[in-house]
Amino acid sequence: PGTSLKVTGIDFLKSQNSLLHHTDAYNIKNLVVRRGQAFQLQLSFSRELKATDKLTLRFGIGKQPMKTRGTLLSLKPKPEKDVSGWQVHVIKNNGKECLLSVTSSPWAPVGKYTLNVKTGTNIYKPENSAVYLLFNPWCEADVVFLDNEAQRNEYVLNDTGYIYVGSANSIYNKPWNFGQFEEFILDACMYLLDKSNLKMSTRRDPVLVSRAMSALVNANDDNGVLLGNWSGNYSNGTSPTDWIGSVSILQKYYETKKPVAYGQCWVFSGILTTVMRCLGIPARSVSNFNSAHDTDENLTVDIYLNEFGEKLNRLSLDSVWNFHVWNDVWMKRADLPSGFDGWQAIDATPQEQSQGIFQCGPCPLKAIREGDVYLPFDSKFVYAEVNADEVYWVVKKVNGKDKYTRVGRETQGIGVNISTKAVGQNEREDITAEYKFPEGSKEEREAMRKASSFLRPSGMTPRAGFASVMSMDDVDSGPTAVCNTVTKTGLQLEITNKEALYPGNPLELAITVKTSTPGSWTINLASSCQLQSYTGKVEASLGYVKETVKLEGKSETQVPLKIAPDAYMKTLASVEDEVLIHITAIAEVQGRDEKLTKEMTMSFEYPPITVQMPETAKLNKEFACAFIFQNKLNVSLDNCKLLVEGLGIFRMTEFDEGDIKPGKIIKSEIICTPTRLGEKKMVAKLISTQIKGISVEKAITITK
Repeated sequence: PGTSLKVTGIDFLKSQNSLLHHTDAYNIKNLVVRRGQAFQLQLSFSRELKATDKLTLRFGIGKQPMKTRGTLLSLKPKPEKDVSGWQVHVIKNNGKECLLSVTSSPWAPVGKYTLNVKTGTNIYKPENSAVYLLFNPWCEADVVFLDNEAQRNEYVLNDTGYIYVGSANSIYNKPWNFGQFEEFILDACMYLLDKSNLKMSTRRDPVLVSRAMSALVNANDDNGVLLGNWSGNYSNGTSPTDWIGSVSILQKYYETKKPVAYGQCWVFSGILTTVMRCLGIPARSVSNFNSAHDTDENLTVDIYLNEFGEKLNRLSLDSVWNFHVWNDVWMKRADLPSGFDGWQAIDATPQEQSQGIFQCGPCPLKAIREGDVYLPFDSKFVYAEVNADEVYWVVKKVNGKDKYTRVGRETQGIGVNISTKAVGQNEREDITAEYKFPEGSKEEREAMRKASSFLRPSGMTPRAGFASVMSMDDVDSGPTAVCNTVTKTGLQLEITNKEALYPGNPLELAITVKTSTPGSWTINLASSCQLQSYTGKVEASLGYVKETVKLEGKSETQVPLKIAPDAYMKTLASVEDEVLIHITAIAEVQGRDEKLTKEMTMSFEYPPITVQMPETAKLNKEFACAFIFQNKLNVSLDNCKLLVEGLGIFRMTEFDEGDIKPGKIIKSEIICTPTRLGEKKMVAKLISTQIKGISVEKAITITK
């Protein structure tokens, strides 16, 4: 026999493979490929490869790769697939060079594989031998296959986007940098997979991988990525409102291996979108407005008001969040009966435990829409988030005891304007129809009937934290009061603002009372204005109006509710969260047992930041970018910080701007050097003691 065959080198052909596998954006030295799709390797030998030579490629995953567990693959070049579903074949063999094609199974575990090559008794271990294998939405045989190029570009490859926040009637976009291709992000995701305790063989299944990641993105139970904090005190961490993307959080977590402080729902969702897209599972951040947190699965959320219409914090176990953000991920559900493929909801915000851990999903959107709430995972909880009813109770002291009177039931207020970023456009897309049939439609009633049969029926008693110790004679369920629907007198309420809601100005609000039935009506109106955080927690009661109005037949009258700046500016400065303006009105027709409740949440309005930069720039050539802000408010903005980040252009940086007095203009200029081609975005955010929500983004195209 001639000299033994030795491998002298392997070229992973990174640039051509990664283009074909849509992985060229990952900022990593190693080869990153997607499963079920061929990639090429160029082997160099000590002599020419002969037909009689034995050549084996060995791909191993995990700490101790073993053939019996399917974590070690020994592949010889041959024309047909190996039992594992992998295949290696020779494309061309000339001289001492051999070009091989390797196709992994579309059901292979995802993760970090090491490669060595065995020739006879010799084993060659290349440097940088780790090959990262990801899910493949471009491969028809992969369960995450998404048959639409524009959607793949958005839900897998777009590293920027928006998360929608605010309130149902004033939705605004928070620009968010997902940054799934940035340095260390892929390694952070691999670390999370290892931390998940998922068996190697389970890591092929996007259902179980996405469920595990929904648990690991929060720090509860498992020292995951991010600590949730809704207390309003963030002094020993970063305030949840200060983040503008996932990158610095995941990088810090990967570096320290300790949970990062602090997050709230949109931050958890932003990170989960990053992790899913990074692993190759199509994902989007989804905002649900008026999101119910129904703690005991009875599809009702009780809301308690005092006689002025002010919400009482202390009583409710349940809550309605102005918005809540979770995620949808795209996959086939082979574990369920047919018909539940497609988008699945997952949620990393630690709200309720599922199987003993703070995790949620994946739950098929079709199951939520059809009311099939017996299907895994967590479909009852998600169903209630978008479908619960709100029941309003007024609590009054009568002979020293609290008496509860039911003043309304709202059946259409929960789960509205469900929003995500549109595919390929910087617009909001309303996806409510993917979660529920139109309100009042035959299908919707059928789905509700089906869902209710699996959920506890809702009694008509309030269930405040102490409901168990309350005797039934303290409860006046009263006539079936309604909300926002027309009553016998045609009573209707509308809440509006007459002037823009700028911090430092009076809040000029008005409640319009309307009747439409013949007769003279005397109506008792109570309306209050409160500041609340997005989870519905009352931060301050600012004022109320109590009036009796008389109306004849079809007529209306407007009752003003004016809040002076002094009533709320202290709260704005002392609360570290972004707050919303919440107005509640209760109307009662004298002599007719008719009551009506109406709520409205509004956001403050802010002066804008403007960005000055060229529309295009050249790769690796400097350009200047300036941020300009004029404080057009009547109040000083204190301790201002400007946060700036542009993926592939500029690293996350914070500028101290001090106090910005009314009328004052600030201008900050940065010099950027773009490192990647294509359309890139610059995102900036201004935070101060008083205001957290001023942000801006601007796109720039980087060319060669």
